[in-house]
Amino acid sequence: MKLSDSYTNVKNKYKKNIFLIPEKLFPVIITDIFNIDETAGIPKYRQVINSVFRGIEQGLLKKGDKLASINQICTAFSLSRDTVMLAFNELRTTGVVTSVRGKGYYIERTELSLDKQIFLLFDELNVFKEDLYNSFLEHLGDKTTVDIYFHHFNYQVFKELVGSASDKYSAYIIMPATFNNTLEVVKQLSPEKVYILDRLKPDLSGYPVIYQDFEKDVYDGMMAGKDHFRKYDKLIMVFPGGKEPGERVTGFKRFCLEINMECEIVRSVEKRDVKKGEAYLVVSDRNLVRIVKNAASLNLQLGKDVGLVSFNDTMLKEVVAGGITTISTDFIQMGKRLSDMVLNHQNVKYRNPSRIIIRSSL
Repeated sequence: MKLSDSYTNVKNKYKKNIFLIPEKLFPVIITDIFNIDETAGIPKYRQVINSVFRGIEQGLLKKGDKLASINQICTAFSLSRDTVMLAFNELRTTGVVTSVRGKGYYIERTELSLDKQIFLLFDELNVFKEDLYNSFLEHLGDKTTVDIYFHHFNYQVFKELVGSASDKYSAYIIMPATFNNTLEVVKQLSPEKVYILDRLKPDLSGYPVIYQDFEKDVYDGMMAGKDHFRKYDKLIMVFPGGKEPGERVTGFKRFCLEINMECEIVRSVEKRDVKKGEAYLVVSDRNLVRIVKNAASLNLQLGKDVGLVSFNDTMLKEVVAGGITTISTDFIQMGKRLSDMVLNHQNVKYRNPSRIIIRSSL
């Protein structure tokens, strides 16, 4: 290569191979390192990262090598600056690349056994969330670490946790719960790294998500078990409100209206005796226990005199009072699907499957 060659001529001649820039001269041309495939279905920022990893694995990139500048990579491959910056930031997060102010980016480490670091923000920890979490970890593989946090339905905690995690992780999994204006918080994070969990929220529609359709899950579950519900004279949903998804109430009302059954919605059963011919749908385990104890004290048999359905299946509900009927999403499947989305960088919206599990309580 002659020094009189223009950068444009060099770029056009070696369009897919400009990668390293020495301190003084023209770009060094290294074949088979940097490639962007428009048809690959893989985000372009991820292709930049994968190119660096591949170059290191093949021994073509060594510690101390200087990478092409962001502008040069953008020009050579028609990429946006944000795309390349996102790739470089993730490479810095993993420790593979370091930056020197005013000089550029350099290969810092060539050991690729570094963990992918994931920020996971749950609303709270309970038995079924633990099933989700364990399934997620099981399917991630050994080279990934997960830092788990809980906001406990406190918006200020949610805001502070997300803000302090910005630019520190290679992926962010956010459970926004019932908060409003979550976009104002989440948009602090690189959008290509964010995955929303559990709720399909309009202000977060631009992000990939695994969600429960709470209204449809209740309606479909009750329709699948409608012959069991018809045994009773009245259906009662015990719904405390607050952090619970109100869409469940909508699904319950829709079912009762369509099959023409008497129904009622109450906040608690703490001061209420169950009656023969009633069937209860309960959100909280506290109310579930109250109904089981109250029915026993009145010599009413679950599944015959009184019906009982709970949400969110657990192993304990398989055995309590001979088995509690549940309407539940598949939390193990949710964890597996979430790991697939993160590992393969899938930008999709996926409704997690739900079903009614008929046991003796109904």
